[in-house]
Amino acid sequence: MASPILVLDLDGTLVDTAPDLLASLNHCLRTVDVPEVAPGEIRRYVGSGSRVMIERAFAAHGRPVADGELDALQRLFIEHYKAGMPGLSKPFPGAIEALSRFRDAGYAAAVCTNKLEGLSRALLRALDIADRFEAISGADTFGHRKPDPRHLLDTIALAGGDRERAIMIGDSRTDIDTAKAAGIPVVAVDFGYTDRPVREFEPSVVISHFDELTLGLAENLLKAAAGRPAA
Repeated sequence: MASPILVLDLDGTLVDTAPDLLASLNHCLRTVDVPEVAPGEIRRYVGSGSRVMIERAFAAHGRPVADGELDALQRLFIEHYKAGMPGLSKPFPGAIEALSRFRDAGYAAAVCTNKLEGLSRALLRALDIADRFEAISGADTFGHRKPDPRHLLDTIALAGGDRERAIMIGDSRTDIDTAKAAGIPVVAVDFGYTDRPVREFEPSVVISHFDELTLGLAENLLKAAAGRPAA
């Protein structure tokens, strides 16, 4: 029988990667004389992978970027980011404890991210938490990515999870839209990388710390999704 499953976004949800993403983005921008991104602005750029981060930085200064140039900058970004891994990145407070209590209760866990799969695996290995997940899927794993609901559903299948007893945890509109399209309840964290409050996108529930991600909350979300009364 398939297990109930938690599916987590990576950047801004499970792991605070902003300092290292910012460093790699600015490393790229310096090579083409595009103004660097200030730390307080990073939320405007992250969430859809390195390629989109670079495109957004160019667009912010009215600079077009050709495909060939973008390909080269993305390679530079990846080289810089991977070389410094894990850098300053670390799991958000309470995240590992939450994974442990759900594991003890029989839940599987997976990562579904728009970061490239190889980078995602490398980061999670560097943080010594890769073995906590039955599946780790990135933007290049299936040929489709969030907000396409197939990215989430295929991740659940890859992990051997039960799509009827799955919960998505994310920090952005992309995560919320993906889960809704898949018909899966979604918990939004309000400490992640979005330039608008996640509550505006109407997730199932918003939490401010992983301590709030309790088994009781999860079971109530699954009951509601199945049309049964919550406890």
